[in-house]
Amino acid sequence: MREEEKKLSSRKLGIKRFFKKRWVYPAIYIGAGAILLSTFLWFQARDNEGAKENEFGYESNSGRDLAGEDALEVNSPVEDFEWPVADKNVVEVVTNFYDPAATEKEQESAIISDGNSFYPSTGIAIAGKDGKTFDVQAAMGGKVKSVKEDALLGNVVTIEHAENIETIYQSLEDVSVKQGDQVKQGQVIGKAGRSLLNEEAGIHTHFEIRKDGVAVNPLEYFKKSLTTLQNTDVKKSETVADEKKSEEAKESKVTEDESENTKPGNSESGQKDNDSGTGDKENSNKEQNNDAN
Repeated sequence: MREEEKKLSSRKLGIKRFFKKRWVYPAIYIGAGAILLSTFLWFQARDNEGAKENEFGYESNSGRDLAGEDALEVNSPVEDFEWPVADKNVVEVVTNFYDPAATEKEQESAIISDGNSFYPSTGIAIAGKDGKTFDVQAAMGGKVKSVKEDALLGNVVTIEHAENIETIYQSLEDVSVKQGDQVKQGQVIGKAGRSLLNEEAGIHTHFEIRKDGVAVNPLEYFKKSLTTLQNTDVKKSETVADEKKSEEAKESKVTEDESENTKPGNSESGQKDNDSGTGDKENSNKEQNNDAN
């Protein structure tokens, strides 16, 4: 018992001697201050991180299920409109786009006849040079807006590429896409077929590019970017074409009027000649009467 008491008393004396040293209490204070300061800075850094998230409009993904969300491709390249076929050298345009500003001969090649009815082509009809069917591809990546079966046009696929910009593929067979599908440029969407509206084209696909519901000439936009069409005022282009057509009609009217005026008996000069002839005839009759008297 005495030995244990001696050991205990010696430990107490050692602790008392340790705390009597001058550097002990300052060291304790400094250590405690360091712990408190570290804790404060840690909480402050955490608050600042949350503030930055709110400032830039993003939140932590913890607790969110991203499996069902569509990922958007960052910095995706801007695509150009391509031919809706793998090799444009094995096909040909059998019906052109009807352009009101084109020549009369070009307009004639862009008219679709259906019995006794005639329609201006709102796209181009593409047929294989060998007369056989071929794969029809998406001219640009986008989302399938609709897939319809039309009695006159055949199967029709509409792909949306941007707001109010679409490509339309008609006279299709073996359609391999459905509404809502995301398609990539060059992806096969069907095969060329026939339509009752343009039977003369044979096996073909009718291809259109539209902006705001207005059809544009596809041949003018192949190898051009979507941005080019977005920056084009198609309404304005259509107005210019209408104005040109109106001017041509006025010129044609003026030419017809001039032609009418040059006909005998219709022109002013002809009328004057008639009046002059009538006057000479009257004078001659008067002279003959005077001689007789």
